[in-house]
Amino acid sequence: MASRSLRLLLLGYLGVLSNPEVSGISIETDNKNVKAEEFKEAILSCKHKFSRGMSLRIEWKKIQSQGVSFVYYNGEFTGDLQGRAEMLNTGIRIRNVTRRDSGTYRCEISVKSEEGQHLGEATITLTVLVAPTTPVCDVPSSAMTGTVVQLSCKETEGSPPSEYQWYKNGVALLEKTGTGNARTPNITYTMNKKSGTLIFNTVTKNDTGEYFCEASNGVGLSQKCSVKRMQVEESSSQEKTNYQSTSEKDFKHTKSFVI
Repeated sequence: MASRSLRLLLLGYLGVLSNPEVSGISIETDNKNVKAEEFKEAILSCKHKFSRGMSLRIEWKKIQSQGVSFVYYNGEFTGDLQGRAEMLNTGIRIRNVTRRDSGTYRCEISVKSEEGQHLGEATITLTVLVAPTTPVCDVPSSAMTGTVVQLSCKETEGSPPSEYQWYKNGVALLEKTGTGNARTPNITYTMNKKSGTLIFNTVTKNDTGEYFCEASNGVGLSQKCSVKRMQVEESSSQEKTNYQSTSEKDFKHTKSFVI
Protein backbone atom coordinates (compact mmCIF):
# COMPACT_ATOMS: atom_id res chain seq x y z
CA MET A 1 0.00 0.00 0.00
CA ALA A 2 2.84 2.36 0.91
CA SER A 3 4.69 1.70 -2.38
CA ARG A 4 1.50 2.30 -4.37
CA SER A 5 0.90 5.55 -2.53
CA LEU A 6 4.44 6.72 -3.23
CA ARG A 7 4.13 5.89 -6.93
CA LEU A 8 0.92 7.91 -7.18
CA LEU A 9 2.50 10.78 -5.31
CA LEU A 10 5.55 10.81 -7.61
CA LEU A 11 3.36 10.70 -10.70
CA GLY A 12 1.44 13.69 -9.41
CA TYR A 13 4.62 15.68 -8.85
CA LEU A 14 5.99 14.71 -12.26
CA GLY A 15 2.75 15.92 -13.79
CA VAL A 16 3.15 19.27 -12.08
CA LEU A 17 6.75 19.63 -13.26
CA SER A 18 5.85 18.78 -16.87
CA ASN A 19 2.95 21.26 -17.04
CA PRO A 20 4.10 24.89 -17.34
CA GLU A 21 0.57 26.14 -16.60
CA VAL A 22 0.51 24.70 -13.05
CA SER A 23 0.69 27.31 -10.28
CA GLY A 24 0.38 27.33 -6.49
CA ILE A 25 -2.73 28.28 -4.53
CA SER A 26 -3.28 29.20 -0.92
CA ILE A 27 -4.83 26.51 1.28
CA GLU A 28 -5.65 27.39 4.90
CA THR A 29 -6.63 25.51 8.04
CA ASP A 30 -8.40 26.70 11.19
CA ASN A 31 -6.05 24.75 13.43
CA LYS A 32 -2.62 23.35 12.54
CA ASN A 33 -2.36 21.48 15.85
CA VAL A 34 -5.55 19.58 16.64
CA LYS A 35 -5.97 17.84 20.00
CA ALA A 36 -8.81 15.45 20.70
CA GLU A 37 -9.59 13.03 23.51
CA GLU A 38 -9.57 9.36 22.63
CA PHE A 39 -12.96 7.95 21.49
CA LYS A 40 -14.29 11.44 20.73
CA GLU A 41 -14.21 13.29 17.40
CA ALA A 42 -11.58 15.40 15.68
CA ILE A 43 -11.99 17.91 12.85
CA LEU A 44 -9.15 18.59 10.43
CA SER A 45 -10.02 21.74 8.49
CA CYS A 46 -8.81 22.54 5.00
CA LYS A 47 -10.08 25.68 3.24
CA HIS A 48 -9.76 27.25 -0.20
CA LYS A 49 -11.20 30.35 -1.90
CA PHE A 50 -12.28 28.96 -5.24
CA SER A 51 -15.80 29.39 -6.57
CA ARG A 52 -18.30 26.57 -6.59
CA GLY A 53 -18.61 24.67 -9.81
CA MET A 54 -14.88 24.59 -10.43
CA SER A 55 -13.28 21.18 -10.86
CA LEU A 56 -11.59 20.30 -7.56
CA ARG A 57 -9.47 17.28 -6.81
CA ILE A 58 -9.11 16.64 -3.06
CA GLU A 59 -6.70 14.21 -1.46
CA TRP A 60 -5.71 13.62 2.17
CA LYS A 61 -2.53 11.84 3.16
CA LYS A 62 -0.92 10.75 6.42
CA ILE A 63 2.81 11.36 6.73
CA GLN A 64 4.59 8.64 8.70
CA SER A 65 8.18 7.61 9.27
CA GLN A 66 7.72 4.62 6.94
CA GLY A 67 6.28 6.75 4.15
CA VAL A 68 3.17 8.59 2.96
CA SER A 69 -0.19 6.81 2.79
CA PHE A 70 -3.55 7.91 1.43
CA VAL A 71 -6.35 8.71 3.87
CA TYR A 72 -8.82 10.06 1.29
CA TYR A 73 -8.33 9.25 -2.39
CA ASN A 74 -10.56 9.19 -5.45
CA GLY A 75 -13.61 10.21 -3.41
CA GLU A 76 -13.23 7.51 -0.74
CA PHE A 77 -11.64 7.07 2.66
CA THR A 78 -9.06 4.32 2.97
CA GLY A 79 -7.43 2.26 5.71
CA ASP A 80 -8.40 2.77 9.35
CA LEU A 81 -10.65 5.75 8.58
CA GLN A 82 -13.13 3.77 6.49
CA GLY A 83 -16.51 3.99 8.21
CA ARG A 84 -15.24 6.47 10.82
CA ALA A 85 -14.66 9.62 8.78
CA GLU A 86 -16.66 11.99 6.60
CA MET A 87 -15.86 15.02 4.47
CA LEU A 88 -16.78 18.50 5.69
CA ASN A 89 -16.52 20.39 2.40
CA THR A 90 -12.79 19.79 1.90
CA GLY A 91 -12.02 19.07 5.58
CA ILE A 92 -12.38 15.83 7.53
CA ARG A 93 -14.36 14.82 10.62
CA ILE A 94 -12.99 11.69 12.31
CA ARG A 95 -15.33 9.96 14.77
CA ASN A 96 -14.19 7.75 17.63
CA VAL A 97 -10.52 8.70 17.29
CA THR A 98 -7.92 6.32 18.70
CA ARG A 99 -4.28 6.79 19.67
CA ARG A 100 -3.32 5.23 16.31
CA ASP A 101 -4.86 8.23 14.55
CA SER A 102 -2.22 10.56 16.02
CA GLY A 103 0.15 11.93 13.40
CA THR A 104 0.66 14.48 10.64
CA TYR A 105 -1.95 14.84 7.90
CA ARG A 106 -1.72 16.75 4.63
CA CYS A 107 -4.64 18.15 2.66
CA GLU A 108 -3.88 18.53 -1.07
CA ILE A 109 -6.21 20.36 -3.46
CA SER A 110 -5.81 20.82 -7.20
CA VAL A 111 -8.07 23.09 -9.29
CA LYS A 112 -8.46 23.33 -13.06
CA SER A 113 -9.40 26.68 -14.56
CA GLU A 114 -9.01 28.53 -17.85
CA GLU A 115 -5.63 29.78 -16.67
CA GLY A 116 -4.39 26.24 -16.03
CA GLN A 117 -4.04 23.93 -13.04
CA HIS A 118 -3.51 25.21 -9.50
CA LEU A 119 -2.16 23.17 -6.58
CA GLY A 120 -2.02 23.81 -2.85
CA GLU A 121 -1.65 21.97 0.44
CA ALA A 122 -1.99 22.38 4.20
CA THR A 123 -0.46 20.28 6.96
CA ILE A 124 -2.22 19.46 10.25
CA THR A 125 -0.90 17.59 13.28
CA LEU A 126 -3.42 15.49 15.21
CA THR A 127 -2.63 14.55 18.80
CA VAL A 128 -5.00 12.09 20.46
CA LEU A 129 -5.13 12.59 24.23
CA VAL A 130 -5.41 9.39 26.27
CA ALA A 131 -6.59 9.20 29.88
CA PRO A 132 -4.32 7.36 32.36
CA THR A 133 -4.94 3.79 33.42
CA THR A 134 -4.64 2.42 36.96
CA PRO A 135 -0.98 2.81 37.96
CA VAL A 136 1.14 -0.05 39.26
CA CYS A 137 2.53 0.77 42.72
CA ASP A 138 5.43 -0.92 44.46
CA VAL A 139 5.35 -0.38 48.23
CA PRO A 140 7.50 -2.59 50.51
CA SER A 141 5.47 -4.18 53.29
CA SER A 142 8.32 -3.76 55.78
CA ALA A 143 11.53 -1.78 56.17
CA MET A 144 14.27 -1.25 58.75
CA THR A 145 15.02 2.15 60.25
CA GLY A 146 18.00 3.98 58.81
CA THR A 147 17.82 2.27 55.42
CA VAL A 148 17.05 3.71 52.00
CA VAL A 149 13.52 2.82 50.86
CA GLN A 150 12.00 3.57 47.45
CA LEU A 151 8.31 3.45 46.51
CA SER A 152 7.45 3.51 42.80
CA CYS A 153 4.32 4.32 40.79
CA LYS A 154 3.90 4.02 37.01
CA GLU A 155 1.31 3.84 34.24
CA THR A 156 2.17 3.79 30.54
CA GLU A 157 -1.08 4.44 28.65
CA GLY A 158 -1.66 8.14 29.33
CA SER A 159 -0.90 10.76 26.68
CA PRO A 160 0.47 13.24 27.56
CA PRO A 161 2.51 11.33 30.17
CA SER A 162 0.99 11.25 33.64
CA GLU A 163 2.27 12.99 36.74
CA TYR A 164 2.09 11.22 40.10
CA GLN A 165 1.01 12.19 43.60
CA TRP A 166 1.73 10.04 46.65
CA TYR A 167 -0.54 9.87 49.71
CA LYS A 168 0.17 8.68 53.24
CA ASN A 169 -2.81 7.74 55.43
CA GLY A 170 -5.07 9.56 52.94
CA VAL A 171 -3.11 12.85 53.05
CA ALA A 172 -1.22 14.16 50.01
CA LEU A 173 2.53 14.31 50.55
CA LEU A 174 4.33 17.57 49.85
CA GLU A 175 6.91 17.77 47.10
CA LYS A 176 10.28 18.83 48.48
CA THR A 177 11.80 21.70 46.49
CA GLY A 178 15.01 23.67 46.71
CA THR A 179 18.25 22.78 48.42
CA GLY A 180 19.86 23.40 51.78
CA ASN A 181 17.90 25.71 54.04
CA ALA A 182 15.29 26.24 51.32
CA ARG A 183 13.98 22.71 51.72
CA THR A 184 10.67 22.19 53.42
CA PRO A 185 11.41 21.28 57.05
CA ASN A 186 10.47 17.95 58.67
CA ILE A 187 10.31 16.09 55.35
CA THR A 188 12.34 12.89 55.32
CA TYR A 189 11.62 11.89 51.72
CA THR A 190 12.02 13.06 48.12
CA MET A 191 9.00 12.78 45.80
CA ASN A 192 9.38 13.04 42.02
CA LYS A 193 6.00 13.72 40.41
CA LYS A 194 7.24 13.02 36.89
CA SER A 195 8.90 9.66 37.56
CA GLY A 196 6.49 8.57 40.32
CA THR A 197 9.22 7.70 42.83
CA LEU A 198 9.06 8.35 46.58
CA ILE A 199 12.45 7.88 48.25
CA PHE A 200 13.26 7.79 51.97
CA ASN A 201 17.03 8.22 52.36
CA THR A 202 16.88 7.23 56.05
CA VAL A 203 13.47 5.80 56.81
CA THR A 204 12.17 6.12 60.39
CA LYS A 205 9.40 4.51 62.43
CA ASN A 206 7.35 7.67 61.84
CA ASP A 207 7.19 6.74 58.15
CA THR A 208 5.06 3.69 58.96
CA GLY A 209 1.68 4.08 57.31
CA GLU A 210 -0.68 3.30 54.44
CA TYR A 211 0.43 4.57 51.04
CA PHE A 212 -1.12 4.90 47.60
CA CYS A 213 -0.36 6.84 44.42
CA GLU A 214 -2.57 8.78 42.00
CA ALA A 215 -1.83 9.28 38.29
CA SER A 216 -3.29 12.18 36.28
CA ASN A 217 -2.55 13.99 33.02
CA GLY A 218 -5.50 16.37 32.63
CA VAL A 219 -7.42 13.91 30.43
CA GLY A 220 -10.40 12.10 31.89
CA LEU A 221 -10.38 11.00 35.52
CA SER A 222 -7.25 10.47 37.61
CA GLN A 223 -6.49 6.87 38.59
CA LYS A 224 -5.02 5.48 41.79
CA CYS A 225 -3.54 2.19 42.91
CA SER A 226 -4.76 0.22 45.90
CA VAL A 227 -3.63 1.19 49.40
CA LYS A 228 -0.57 -0.66 50.72
CA ARG A 229 0.87 -0.54 54.25
CA MET A 230 4.56 -0.08 54.98
CA GLN A 231 5.71 -1.06 58.48
CA VAL A 232 9.04 0.35 59.62
CA GLU A 233 10.84 -1.54 62.41
CA GLU A 234 14.03 -0.75 64.27
CA SER A 235 17.08 -2.61 63.03
CA SER A 236 18.85 -5.11 65.32
CA SER A 237 21.80 -2.73 65.75
CA GLN A 238 19.48 0.08 66.73
CA GLU A 239 17.66 -2.17 69.21
CA LYS A 240 21.01 -3.14 70.73
CA THR A 241 22.02 0.52 71.02
CA ASN A 242 18.71 1.40 72.64
CA TYR A 243 19.06 -1.55 75.04
CA GLN A 244 22.57 -0.52 76.02
CA SER A 245 21.46 3.07 76.53
CA THR A 246 18.59 1.94 78.75
CA SER A 247 20.87 -0.40 80.75
CA GLU A 248 23.37 2.38 81.37
CA LYS A 249 20.62 4.66 82.63
CA ASP A 250 19.31 1.94 84.95
CA PHE A 251 22.82 1.28 86.28
CA LYS A 252 23.47 4.93 86.98
CA HIS A 253 20.12 5.25 88.68
CA THR A 254 20.81 2.17 90.85
CA LYS A 255 24.33 3.38 91.75
CA SER A 256 22.98 6.76 92.76
CA PHE A 257 20.32 5.11 94.90
CA VAL A 258 22.89 2.89 96.71
CA ILE A 259 25.15 5.83 97.52
